[in-house]
Amino acid sequence: MSAKLDRRHFIAAGTTALAVPFVSRGASAQGSSQGTWPARQIRMICSYPAGGQTDLLARAYGESISKQVGKTVVVENKPGASGAIGTAEVARAEPDGHTILCSISTTYIMNRVVMKNPGYDMDKDLTLVSVIPGAGLLLVANPKTGVKTLEDFVAFARKSGKVNFGTYSAGSAPHMTINELNKQYGLNIEPIHYRGEAPMWTGMLEGTLDAAMGSYTAAQSVLQSDRGTVFAVHSKKVDAIPNVKTLPEQGATSKFFTVSGFTGWAVPKATPQPVVDRLAELCVAANGDPKVKEVLATFVLEPAIGFKETNALYQRELPIWIESAKSLGLEPA
Repeated sequence: MSAKLDRRHFIAAGTTALAVPFVSRGASAQGSSQGTWPARQIRMICSYPAGGQTDLLARAYGESISKQVGKTVVVENKPGASGAIGTAEVARAEPDGHTILCSISTTYIMNRVVMKNPGYDMDKDLTLVSVIPGAGLLLVANPKTGVKTLEDFVAFARKSGKVNFGTYSAGSAPHMTINELNKQYGLNIEPIHYRGEAPMWTGMLEGTLDAAMGSYTAAQSVLQSDRGTVFAVHSKKVDAIPNVKTLPEQGATSKFFTVSGFTGWAVPKATPQPVVDRLAELCVAANGDPKVKEVLATFVLEPAIGFKETNALYQRELPIWIESAKSLGLEPA
């Protein structure tokens, strides 16, 4: 089954399951050091809309966690304000491990730069538990440009004087990529901001953009219709297109091209560490679940990683994201 068909399948399943909790009547898998956790139903708040990548990951992992601990896991979508609405609710929740956030690096990192008051302080109010490292984002050029490599793109941009480059929001990874390429090569790439990937790729299909950047799965409508050519990937190679080199492999030098972003889970800061550790173990164990494997394959993602690895990745990538975000010169809203 193609990635495009898989995504349609999962979106339909996710939308249908909106109000349906994940229930397992199996024996609890909790360790003795966690006492009675979980003692009741677990709320997993997804801070992005139903049917999207974050939601589908939340539901697949939630179902697996439910099976492992023998308690209901209810996924609730609380979208809005780049994930800040749902995140603020989790930050205020009782720190007992029964309210969990599922969100993305925009929420965990970027909101502190682009928002005056997101309603939470990531470092004071939340603890990251486990994350799924992000996939390599594709840089795709309109075929009429003749661009097939980063070198081609730089030459095209210099000759054209101005390039219209689609992003899926201001302050996003594509926006920062454009900024970093402009700085290194002295270009005048103009970001065209859309409200999400779907309308951005529609712009590519309509031929109104010279280039755009986004996920492999969401780009399939453009790639399968030959309306776009992948000329680079952001920070890591994509297994489905192994011959396409990363930006660093093609000479781009910004530190931002070494980070990948992530999707992952967090709990209120005062949650006991044994509960945090146990929840991280459950997320890692869920990687072996067939449904989880299928969702990861659909979005070309790596498995979830443990608590120590998660926080090491966060601390490593955080200053790079912040530096690149601040260089955009965006006024916090």
